[in-house]
Amino acid sequence: MPADLTKRAFDILASAIGLVVLSPVLLAIGLAIRLESGPPVLFRQTRVGRGGALFTIHKFRTMRPAAGSRITAAGDPRVTRVGAFLRRTKLDELPQLWDILRGVMSFVGPRPEVPDMLAYYPPGDRAKLLSVRPGITDLATLEFRDEEAILAGANDVERAYLEEVVPRKLALATRYVDSRSFTLDMQILARTLAALVRRPPDQPRPR
Repeated sequence: MPADLTKRAFDILASAIGLVVLSPVLLAIGLAIRLESGPPVLFRQTRVGRGGALFTIHKFRTMRPAAGSRITAAGDPRVTRVGAFLRRTKLDELPQLWDILRGVMSFVGPRPEVPDMLAYYPPGDRAKLLSVRPGITDLATLEFRDEEAILAGANDVERAYLEEVVPRKLALATRYVDSRSFTLDMQILARTLAALVRRPPDQPRPR
């Protein structure tokens, strides 16, 4: 089976199983969000997918409605208490299992950007990134798992993101596209799962 078909078959099977097995967790998170800050439970945003096609990405809402700039740093007061927990554990990404199942995303691939952010990418790199399905995790996700902490000391968070984070993320994303394989995808998934279960460095060990 060609590599792309193997990858897609894995995405369909794993996302379908995940949605069924994790349905109680999804419902519990949705209830917690609604009780703390009301509707909507989900955050929806237009992102750019493979071939430049626009699609709607789904996440659990972690910020107060109409909170302004989408770029945040650690301690941002717009992030709710439930949202802070979801971001720290990455559980806010779980609704993207549906995006994977419907074929607009993959488990592994460059993170999808909003349309205006792509204007900062060189044309050649932009074309390369849009040649594959975007994903929930990739090499850049692993390196910038604590992105909000990295941006916490910046006077201008958006400028720091564009000047310090975007170039490195772009380099890692293009490296993935150049060397992608099903084996690499499994390695990235394994590293992502390992990172999720490890105690964050700034969190005390549970007693």
